[in-house]
Amino acid sequence: MSSDRSAHPALIALGAVGAAGVAAAVWGIGIERYLFTVREVTAPALAPGSHPIRVLHVSDAHMAPWQHRKQDWLASLAELKPDLVVNTGDNLGHREGLVGIRRAFAPLAGVPGVFVHGSNDVHAPSPRNPLKYFGGPSAKPRTREPLDTDAMDDFFTEELGWHALNNAAARLDVAGNTVDFFGVDDAHRDWDELEVLPDALAVLGERPAGASVLGVTHAPYQRVLNRFVDLGADAVFGGHTHGGQVCLPGYGTIVANCDIPLKQAKGLSTWSHGGRTVPLNVSAGCGHSIYAPVRFACRPEATLLTLTARSA
Repeated sequence: MSSDRSAHPALIALGAVGAAGVAAAVWGIGIERYLFTVREVTAPALAPGSHPIRVLHVSDAHMAPWQHRKQDWLASLAELKPDLVVNTGDNLGHREGLVGIRRAFAPLAGVPGVFVHGSNDVHAPSPRNPLKYFGGPSAKPRTREPLDTDAMDDFFTEELGWHALNNAAARLDVAGNTVDFFGVDDAHRDWDELEVLPDALAVLGERPAGASVLGVTHAPYQRVLNRFVDLGADAVFGGHTHGGQVCLPGYGTIVANCDIPLKQAKGLSTWSHGGRTVPLNVSAGCGHSIYAPVRFACRPEATLLTLTARSA
């Protein structure tokens, strides 16, 4: 009898842990991944005297054609009336994902925009063991199904009027400001070509007085952030991390899938290098792989970041 009584509390505790796990799974899979959120922040980043720029930063949609709630929410973001859209990649999550991307972003046609690729804009996702993320950034998959990247790029550039920044640069007029942009292809797959950016910027010609500079990357690896600061970026945008996707309440991000410090794996912070410090916004993204349909303590998001002029 005594042994039965001593075992009883352990069974109760085990049952409580199991129930908590089930509740967390139900929340993360069935509820939180649909709690789409707009995070509104402000950062002084533009050249003195510049007009404010309302930047809609979207990332990591990982779109599948059946994800209508996500598509409707992304389409509704046009109601925020941004001056600029920055898309930091991984738009596609299925071979037919472009169907959903068209529906999601069509209302933003005509709004100035820039974009870079993540690897899931080029190759379809594959099943992964999530525990491997604790060992460091994920490795390249052995088999990769190609996606119709050209069709996605044509939609972004020809129909929406956005500019590709995959190891490239562009100059745009945004809300009455001249802004130079540069960006790289997915650094997580070593597709970034940082060495070509000085020449890409040079092709734009002499930078007008009072122009600002924004850097855009999918994966915010430290080598990329440091080089962006060296090249004169006034602010930097990144995605890729999903904000950790599954976080610990009260603690935060536990994996970032790149070498950025975990405390900077989502949200607005600053990045310092070579004596300069600039705003860094890393989007937690609004999607997930179809093979990992969960978010916990990390809501899907877009950012409305108002860039203001620095003090003289």
